[in-house]
This record gives sequence, C-alpha cells and structure tokens, in this order.
Amino acid sequence: MSDTTCHMSISLDGFVAGPDQSREDPLGKRGRELHGWHIGDPRANDADEIAKGWLMRPRGAYVMGRNMFGPIRGDWDEDWSGWWGPEPPYHAPVFVMTHHPRDPIPMAGGTTFHFVTDGFDAAYAAARQAAGDKGVDIAGGASTVRQALAAGVIDELTLDIAPVLLGAGERIFEGVEFDFEPVEVLHSPLTTHIRYRHIG
Repeated sequence: MSDTTCHMSISLDGFVAGPDQSREDPLGKRGRELHGWHIGDPRANDADEIAKGWLMRPRGAYVMGRNMFGPIRGDWDEDWSGWWGPEPPYHAPVFVMTHHPRDPIPMAGGTTFHFVTDGFDAAYAAARQAAGDKGVDIAGGASTVRQALAAGVIDELTLDIAPVLLGAGERIFEGVEFDFEPVEVLHSPLTTHIRYRHIG
C-alpha cells in the first residue's frame, strides 16, 4: 500500500502527549496512560490486538520530529540514537526533522535514521522516494503530525482515543482542518480505535 498513514493515541481532551516531556517522561506527565492498550495493560483485548497490527504494519519509510527521536535540544552534543535501543521497531528509513545537521545512524534490523534540516516538505519527499510503493508513515510527534495534516498528505489516520483527560500537553488538531471520515471502529476498556480515510 503506497498510502501515507498516521497512527496516534490521544486523550479525550485532544492531547497526544502530556505536559513536561523529558528524558524521564518522554510522553509527558501521565502520557503513558494513553498507551496501555499496546504496552501491557492486562485489560487489553482482541480489538487492541487488531489495532496493534495497524500500528505495527510494515511501511517503506517514516517521518518524525526531533522531539520524538529524543530529548536532546540544540547541537548534537551526545551520542543519542533514539528511545528504542539497538534495534528500533521501524525496519526502514526514518527521516528526522531537525535544525541541526547530523550524519545518518544505521541501526540493527534495517532502520537508518536520516536527519533533514529543510523542514517537513523535504523530509516527506525523501521518505516518499525511499519508500517506493510501500508507503510512508507519519510517526509523530504532535508538531510533525500537524504539519502533515496541514500539507494534506495523510491518507489514513488512526486515532486511539483513551478515556483519559490530561488537561494539558501536546495537541495535533491546532490550526488544521479535519477532512476525514471514519471507516472502522473498534472498542476495548482502554481505548476506542477509529480508522479514518481522507475525504477527496
């Protein structure tokens, strides 16, 4: 599938990460509460397993923001290679948007992190070229997804809506239009999974 996809967990009040993101809290305060459906909560059910399959399906390339890649700001003054250990789950090229150049980082399992300094359009174009007919995923975080929505490049958007109110944090639906219609809904005690397709 050559479509561009995006899959995000989100609170009832519209936040995809809590406030005060840090090395100790990469998802922000209480941000992990949005992700119990796929990180080991015993209440997860068959609907969550299906949605996990949507999340983990292979893609040809990924685009993410620097904040999702790691907590370092400014120049690359330490040897950081992502949150995911020696074998990240992507198994494909990942294009990280940053203002600070850095050489690519090849990792085990086929993931290579490439660092793009020319903004979202350049990162997305590079991902499309690398992906071929296998499709691109907009991996996050919030700012990157907002840019992708504003550019109109997302064909399929999946939201895992957790019954949680965070009150503050990072939103993806700020200053963008929502041109999607639901095509599939799954339920669990932990979240409501909704797959949307772009209208048009």
